[in-house]
Amino acid sequence: MNISQETINWMLDSDPALKWQVERDLLNAPEAQWVATKALVTTEGIGARMLSLQDEDGQWAGGAHFPTREDPRALPYVEGEKGQPYISTGWSLSSVREWGVDAKVMGDTSERLEKNCRWEYDDLPFWGGEVDCCINAYTLSNGLWLGRDMSHLAKWFVDHQLEDGGWNCEWIEGDTRSSFHSTLNSLFGLLDYELHTGKKAEITDARRKAEEYLLERRLMFRLSTGEPVGPWLNDLAYPFRWNYSIVRALNYFVSASKFSGDAPDPRLADAMNLLASWANENGRWVTNDRIPGQVWFDVDSPVGEESKWLTFYALRALNWWNAR
Repeated sequence: MNISQETINWMLDSDPALKWQVERDLLNAPEAQWVATKALVTTEGIGARMLSLQDEDGQWAGGAHFPTREDPRALPYVEGEKGQPYISTGWSLSSVREWGVDAKVMGDTSERLEKNCRWEYDDLPFWGGEVDCCINAYTLSNGLWLGRDMSHLAKWFVDHQLEDGGWNCEWIEGDTRSSFHSTLNSLFGLLDYELHTGKKAEITDARRKAEEYLLERRLMFRLSTGEPVGPWLNDLAYPFRWNYSIVRALNYFVSASKFSGDAPDPRLADAMNLLASWANENGRWVTNDRIPGQVWFDVDSPVGEESKWLTFYALRALNWWNAR
């Protein structure tokens, strides 16, 4: 997909957390250039701001998945809006990792969380994970980033993979059918594991089965009826949080392909065409939803406005697809 110079300049005029990814993935800039931009995430913009909100005990807002206290620095809930708080440790740690903060600047965060942070579910230790697939996926990625041995949590996914190939956070309640949301989050965690440790046959097999679960359904449809699996498919909102969306799922397959060397699967075509159809007259993507919940600060454009983050992720996927 052709990208206008105006749109490139618009995306480059952004927080370093996004700018370095634009330089690397869309412009193929020299490594020294995007690495230098990435280094700024620690000292400037949203990355530095999130780091400044970390508690002395290593946590954010005093809790693993839910805050234990109110923090006046966080934005208040939108009136009448329900949703979980995204200011706790797991979400905040995931944000700085995804934005490109260097793990070295986190100091002894790993050790402080091991000592001070426990999951609300059964008071389980933070780095051991708990029973929720999505929580465990983020924890797996965060631990790997901070240099921990997370093989126990990677194995957890192998042991809890459902018969149809994916995962469901409600398995603990007896649900035996996979969830698009849970499966995608689990895939990101397992891909991170192999990116950090190298290919592992057991993990690769689990990923392939889960990828097939999504590909069989062309990322969008129920296998039983052929109808769209849910209205959230069309969500265009950043940060992505735990939610499944077309743009997020396609970007998983971009990353997985770059790791494995596999060509794009033809079953991605419908999702790619749909994503391309959402571009506006400027060749950009517009935020159309807001993931409800409390946040420390706003990261992207409000609903109805062009989004630099969504435009980046859409173009990253479409460029990969078109280059096949």
